[in-house]
Amino acid sequence: MAVDELQAIIQRCQILEEADFKGEDFNLFQVAGQKCLEDGYAAQLLEVIQNEKNKVIIKNMGWNLISPLVRCIFMYKQEDAKREHCLRILDQLAQLCNPKELFLGLLEQIEQTSGEQVCQTVMLLLQPLQTVLLKLQNKKAYSVGLSLAMIMNQLTPLPVPYTKQQIQEDKLGLCQCCNAVVDFAKPFVNEVVKNMEKSSEYNDMELKEELIKFCMKSLKYPLLTAQLEQLEGIEEHPFRHFATEIIDILWNIRELIPLVFVPHKGKSPPWENQEFADIEQKNSADSLACLSYLMFVQHFGVECFPMVFSPSYLLLCNMTHIEVLLKRTEESVLSKGLDLFESCLLRMEDNSLLHHYLEFRVFINVPQDLVKIMTLCPMENMRKKSLNVLQLFIDKFDTEGKYTLFRCLLKTSNHAGVEGYIIKNIKDQIHLALMKEYDNVWFTGHHLISLLDLVLSLPEGAETDLLQNSDRIMASLNLLRYLVIKDCESDNQTGVWTTLGKIKQNFLKPLRVGLNMSKAHYEAEIKNKKENRKEAHSSNPVCSVTVSGEKMPAMTTGMQLQVLHSALFTFDLIESVLARVEELIEGKTKAVMDEN
Repeated sequence: MAVDELQAIIQRCQILEEADFKGEDFNLFQVAGQKCLEDGYAAQLLEVIQNEKNKVIIKNMGWNLISPLVRCIFMYKQEDAKREHCLRILDQLAQLCNPKELFLGLLEQIEQTSGEQVCQTVMLLLQPLQTVLLKLQNKKAYSVGLSLAMIMNQLTPLPVPYTKQQIQEDKLGLCQCCNAVVDFAKPFVNEVVKNMEKSSEYNDMELKEELIKFCMKSLKYPLLTAQLEQLEGIEEHPFRHFATEIIDILWNIRELIPLVFVPHKGKSPPWENQEFADIEQKNSADSLACLSYLMFVQHFGVECFPMVFSPSYLLLCNMTHIEVLLKRTEESVLSKGLDLFESCLLRMEDNSLLHHYLEFRVFINVPQDLVKIMTLCPMENMRKKSLNVLQLFIDKFDTEGKYTLFRCLLKTSNHAGVEGYIIKNIKDQIHLALMKEYDNVWFTGHHLISLLDLVLSLPEGAETDLLQNSDRIMASLNLLRYLVIKDCESDNQTGVWTTLGKIKQNFLKPLRVGLNMSKAHYEAEIKNKKENRKEAHSSNPVCSVTVSGEKMPAMTTGMQLQVLHSALFTFDLIESVLARVEELIEGKTKAVMDEN
């Protein structure tokens, strides 16, 4: 019988000194103890462990029972008395075993777990692990850091619940587990706080560094990808609670403000391998970006925040974080970047951001990232939000800043729709310049002429693809029409009349030639399709289209004709505006000549 075997081993070991225990004794104890658990004799094993006479034996050998004990706990149902006995055994082992040996045994058990049992195993072993760590004297900071790192590494592969239903169900127990890990860390946070109030001993600094590493890992996972908006029907959002706890830890150990305003504060060890160093730097950047989002968008820890910084300084501090978030493709992360950018911009008054800020490379990179989202992101809500944020960014700059930003975006966007949008903004700024009593040197005169050279041109002259560039061309024609109508040749505030010859040569004439060529080509295509329509009906031919390597549904002849007619309609639209511009120019020029 298993219990008899265990008793026999116990009796043999009771007469031995602690130093005389052999490897064979450890193995026999482990096998007998495991058999007791598997055969359902947990109550009898508990009695053996609680017996004062066996204290030395359990201290040295008890840690070997952790693995079979965890298996049995998960095997029994919640209400089973045997499960309760197993839990009491675990508690006893935490109290009686050699802390160093039990610490390694518990960590090994956490490391070996996987899949759906990760959170269950971690939550089961957190309390005994905390008990053991509080007993450790040597290398305590290292052991706490190792424990937190091991736990977070095991949790990281698990998917983060995102929707309201997923958060409420919490199938894998991640929400519950994350908050349990924070509770596990609290005694060590309190220890650091207590020691910081007394002095700054080296060991305390080590423990503090380990806690900072844990907070940084928690910011990257799960908080970076978690849904953190307040959800209706969830009284206490688990990830919001977790975020609050992480912010509180950083505040209590006096690291919150330094991390927000001094990015290099996210310390990382020096790596000989550059690849490891790059990974560490990226992880730190993600964590700090998430921290800024929590503070400036969700307002966690806002009560700790010093209200002494100007909105432009806060924007400057956050631009690096915004850039990090906007380069990600996951909706949960991308939306955080857009929200953080919007939040920083809404703190500012229009026209208050000085053009000098564009000397910082990040102030050029971020709008370019917005353009990529606007044009490439598959999520419509993200595209619309990025457009709104870009407009907000434009509105905050002074006139020279707007001018510089427009030039940059016209040169780098490589997208007709975006270029058309920027040209519309240029038109709005010219309108404001013409309406104001004082001079606006950036959207009138020689500065504007330089900008118009970029706007009123065709990328490839008469051979430019007019269909692909139609948004830009229409915006350019509308701008030119506005200038001709609003700015009299006698005033010439904008300088458009001075450079009219150049505009005709570089824009209007090539556009007219291009329109004639394009219309002739498409009309010939339509004629050709119509002539072959009878054959098309009899053989039902289709046109195969491939987009980004993926074959699209086949196009019938009727569909092809529809596309061709749509293109012709676009050309007619461009031509009508072009004709109106030419008419206005001719009329105003003739009027001035007659007057002279």
